[in-house]
Amino acid sequence: MTSPDARIAVFGLGEAGSLIAGDLAASGGAVRGFDPAPVRTPAGVERCADPVSAVEGVSVVLGITAAVDAETALTQALDQIPVGAIYADLATDSPGAKRARSAIAAVRRLAFVDVALMSPVPSRGLRTPALASGPAAELFVATMAPLGMSVRVAGPEVGEAAARKLLRSVVIKGFAALLIESMRAAEAAGLGDDTWHELVRQFSTADEALMRRLVEGSDTHVVRRLHEMDSAARFLDELGVEPVMTRATVEHLHRLACEGLPPLPRA
Repeated sequence: MTSPDARIAVFGLGEAGSLIAGDLAASGGAVRGFDPAPVRTPAGVERCADPVSAVEGVSVVLGITAAVDAETALTQALDQIPVGAIYADLATDSPGAKRARSAIAAVRRLAFVDVALMSPVPSRGLRTPALASGPAAELFVATMAPLGMSVRVAGPEVGEAAARKLLRSVVIKGFAALLIESMRAAEAAGLGDDTWHELVRQFSTADEALMRRLVEGSDTHVVRRLHEMDSAARFLDELGVEPVMTRATVEHLHRLACEGLPPLPRA
């Protein structure tokens, strides 16, 4: 187990990065931070003017950036990060992108770890449930758990943590998009409150049985559901609401009729 005097650099002091960096500092870690944007510096964090200064003598670097900035975060001081240090990539990105950055880190002989934050950071900070994957995942957990990070190993391959997060995101973010489209149409139809309360009633008791019924019923009743969703798309058009998600459901049902269902785990 690593003592709480770990030397840590945090690249990215936005909403998530600032909360995690601040919590690490409060737990006793020596934390430096770098962010080129004029963002607030968390209490207890030493703000560095450049990334090279931030990584001097550190044992862990946390890249807490948007996916578009993740490679820049890794390479901006790559040659100055101590050989053998952990580089944890917390960006939400594809497994392939994580593996590509792992290859870059390997040139410097860094212990690259793919880390996925599995719930919103603002309510939990450092204790946000997280997954870590890659050959150095166990080392990362042993280093960060004593500091208060809620992280567990997802697997030995870089990209496994990212895959688990993004597969869940397909549902969670897609569900949010469906709710928004439905509520826009409900408002246009003068049925906003009724529709919202009916959806809450439907999903407040959701369980595995409901999930299986929705999935397996799509295959059994694919023709009927296809006609129903065609009608729903036309209805949204009549209301002046572009049925982006509804049309996607129509396309999905067309494919389902040809391809069938993916296998589900046994109940």
